[in-house]
Amino acid sequence: MGDFIDRGAVKIIEVIGVSDKSFDDAVAQAVSKSAESVSGITGVEVINMNARVTDGVVTQYRAACKLAFGVK
Repeated sequence: MGDFIDRGAVKIIEVIGVSDKSFDDAVAQAVSKSAESVSGITGVEVINMNARVTDGVVTQYRAACKLAFGVK
């Protein structure tokens, strides 16, 4: 199955990416770590973002994501 799904079915999973750098990196972590065990990811939807704050400083960024991939 190629990068574009024009027929068949798509599976959606939800994951939370975590980073100490940025929200962008948290999304990238969600995709890259998931790609280690899920092949053929074709899309990501960020559904929520939040951060951990310690002593008035953001110390952790989190991005809740839905990842899409074709069902084989």
